[in-house]
Amino acid sequence: MAKLVFGINVSLDGYVDHMAMGAPGPILFRHFIEQVRGFTGSVYGRHIYELMRYWDEDRPEWSADQREYAAVWRDQPKWVMSRTLQAVGPNATLFADGVAAVRELKARHAGEIELVGTDLARTLGDAGLIDEYRLYVRPVAVGSGKPFFAGARRSLRLVASDQIEDTIRLTYVPV
Repeated sequence: MAKLVFGINVSLDGYVDHMAMGAPGPILFRHFIEQVRGFTGSVYGRHIYELMRYWDEDRPEWSADQREYAAVWRDQPKWVMSRTLQAVGPNATLFADGVAAVRELKARHAGEIELVGTDLARTLGDAGLIDEYRLYVRPVAVGSGKPFFAGARRSLRLVASDQIEDTIRLTYVPV
């Protein structure tokens, strides 16, 4: 059975806003490349999937690391949970019922499945499907936006913490 992991950059004040936080440094970006390479696949909500489609086509201004990330991202299976999208891009499968689909994906696969998107994380967390939370706490306060944790959460237990450049990764599991 696969483990569902929700991990994303978060500001010091608890918000998820990649535009306000800026791009990760080269070491953290390299970490993300290797992490994505290791995932069995990724589960996306509609909004974040549409943002991530940025990586579908090469851009001349990209660095070698950005090109590598794009290649790894394109190769990875993507499962998109949306009731409004009619179609998804290459190497992606569309599901209307996120909870049922994720239950089946976890049962059918091994390894780690990445969960991307705060709204979907709330739904799947409420259903008890998230096995691990990875908060990449970046050294900036953004003041507003989407919170990493939306709504009530059951208790969590810290299982690891480490520093990657100027970012602290906190890893929690539900109690």
